Amino acid sequence: MAKTRKKIKKLKPKKPAKKIGKKKVVKKTAKTISSSGLITIRDFIRYGASRFNEAELYFGHGTTDAFDESAFLVLETLNLPNGATDPYFDSRLTAAETTKVLAIIEKRVKTRKPASYLINKAYIQAIPFYVDERVIVPRSFIAEIMTGDGSPVVGEPETILDLCTGSGCLAILAAHMFPDALVDAVDLSPDALAVAKRNVADHGVQDRVSLHKGDLFAPLKNKKYDLIITNPPYVRDDVMGTLPHEYRHEPAMALAGGGDDGMLITARILNEAAAYLNDDGGIICEIGTGRADLEAAFPDIEFLWLETEGSVGEVFWLTKDQLPS
Repeated sequence: MAKTRKKIKKLKPKKPAKKIGKKKVVKKTAKTISSSGLITIRDFIRYGASRFNEAELYFGHGTTDAFDESAFLVLETLNLPNGATDPYFDSRLTAAETTKVLAIIEKRVKTRKPASYLINKAYIQAIPFYVDERVIVPRSFIAEIMTGDGSPVVGEPETILDLCTGSGCLAILAAHMFPDALVDAVDLSPDALAVAKRNVADHGVQDRVSLHKGDLFAPLKNKKYDLIITNPPYVRDDVMGTLPHEYRHEPAMALAGGGDDGMLITARILNEAAAYLNDDGGIICEIGTGRADLEAAFPDIEFLWLETEGSVGEVFWLTKDQLPS
């Protein structure tokens, strides 16, 4: 009987702890989440997509649907290569990772900020750039055009100008694409130029990319270029107030093109560009969906409209001879 009593005594449950520390709570939360079925990266990407669809979020800042947006946020939060779902899809998350991923998913829903603002990163041509709310999230088709087979750029430009540079991503990409070229990048916003300065340093092109503050061509004096690239503001005045919440987190001055057609800034660029181009130079300009308005404003110009994987009639090319003199 003594042995039996000893066994019974050992099997008695311990009294519950009076206080639950932070570590205990985190483990309990992770256990609760796991018991609900969210365990692997696949689970959390699916969950994020469901939350985003339920909240009717808008996607237009590097992704086009809820699944891609969720995959982008989950993988970046876990410090995994973007788009590399296959090797990691069924990997399990730790308790700490679970907390971080759920928090970023809920932050996207509650704030409706573009995902790139939440992680301070955006990709152009698979190259990462730092971004925050001082600049718009870069999403230009120009990079694809300059590197694609259908690029109108002939030879190797030695001097390049990026107007309305924002985060500086196009200027930096141009420096990488044309390693012998010198690039000037202009923006009116000192906040945007601060972000561009960081990106220029991050990509190690300080010796070839120069940043200038000013209104379009104003800070350039009499300089001339082989190539001008520009993705200026082009949203119409009547559309600005109806933009989805995600776009309203971006600087208004980087979106509003001015006027009923949104083409005021673009028109200024076209009317002034010839004076800043070398004889064999040209300009690549992105204007969104304003093709009809632009052609109506410049009926004598035969625009060469360039197609990309995701756009038709949103980017044009003009040589110096085609521009207003």
